[in-house]
Amino acid sequence: MKRLLAAVVACAGAIGFVGGCGSSQDDTTPGSTSGEITVFAAASLKQTFTELGDVLKAENPGANVTFSFAGSSDLVAQLTQGAPADVFASADTANMTKLTDAGLAAGAPVDFATNTLTIVTAPGNPKGITSFADLAEAGTQLVVCAPQVPCGAATKKVEDATGTDLAPVSEESSVTDVLNKVTSGQADAGVVYVTDAAVAGDKVTAVSFPEAAKAVNTYPIVTVKGTKDPDLATKFVELVSGPKGRDILLKAGFQAP
Repeated sequence: MKRLLAAVVACAGAIGFVGGCGSSQDDTTPGSTSGEITVFAAASLKQTFTELGDVLKAENPGANVTFSFAGSSDLVAQLTQGAPADVFASADTANMTKLTDAGLAAGAPVDFATNTLTIVTAPGNPKGITSFADLAEAGTQLVVCAPQVPCGAATKKVEDATGTDLAPVSEESSVTDVLNKVTSGQADAGVVYVTDAAVAGDKVTAVSFPEAAKAVNTYPIVTVKGTKDPDLATKFVELVSGPKGRDILLKAGFQAP
């Protein structure tokens, strides 16, 4: 009997966890969380959040994250109409307020970044645009975000602050749609975020304007009420708002909140 007890104790000590001889060692990372979440995020976050999703999966073996990127106004409309999601990240506080007012936020939103506007033109800036006021010049095919979209609301703030009356040929539902109209040659210029201009690289010429400081957008993130995986959803929110998220966001051109 004594020999049997000694063997059991030795076996348990060698394995390092309860499970008995013959059990295999758990290969998950200590403190990791498996599961799957869906993240609704502003279109301007596509590059950074895709990278952060890879970080989340690397730190949590067995976990998976699916993204839906679009204009913040479209995303919050989907959520209030019952679309399932675990996390929502908005490109402004106004659309996040719509979510919280609808009682769909599981806690207080966390501000994790800010972003500012810039002008993008065809490479080489053939129209010679040097200021925000130049966008109102006759013959300039301008594309902007729709007013209900965060980048559109910010553009309208600059218009009002400068007394400029823009006449865009198109108002798009997301900032990436504006960028695509310029890179595809369908527009002479567009107003996007500095981060989108950075992603486009040499496909556009970026023209900064000082009035952009009058319309800085703050980005908040929150876990959505009713999430089926609150632990993993919380981990993603903490990753985005923590040091690793901040480093990735700053590298992409975002600023700290």
